[in-house]
Amino acid sequence: MVLYGVAALAVCMLTGTLVGEYLGEALGVDANVGGVGFAMIMLVFATHWLRQKGKFPEASEQGVLFWSAMYIPIVIAMASTQNVHKAVTGGPMALLAGLLALVAGFALVPVIARIGGRGEPLPPLTDTEPGAEAVTAKQGV
Repeated sequence: MVLYGVAALAVCMLTGTLVGEYLGEALGVDANVGGVGFAMIMLVFATHWLRQKGKFPEASEQGVLFWSAMYIPIVIAMASTQNVHKAVTGGPMALLAGLLALVAGFALVPVIARIGGRGEPLPPLTDTEPGAEAVTAKQGV
């Protein structure tokens, strides 16, 4: 069943890469435009839809969680450095666009943090929940 989760991730990654390549061609850019982002969005929607239908068992979810903890951050780091050299040598407009996006992201953090009410802390783990043994061992109980 873990294999199904990994297969869902692979299908989303391949589809996202194709969408990014075709979008790059349509825009006249010799690069993958947003393929990793499209893949992650598709993975979120696909797993949510499968959970609602009851067709995404826990073992399959573990396959996705395993790779998301290991693979997706690496792919994002690789994609983020894909055209840095071209952007830096492309002139001040590319640098200005990057800096404006960075400033806008930092400026929106407090705005997004105000959305919704103040959350309640999570209840402590019980002995029947997965991972409770590790928490109680760390606490010395």
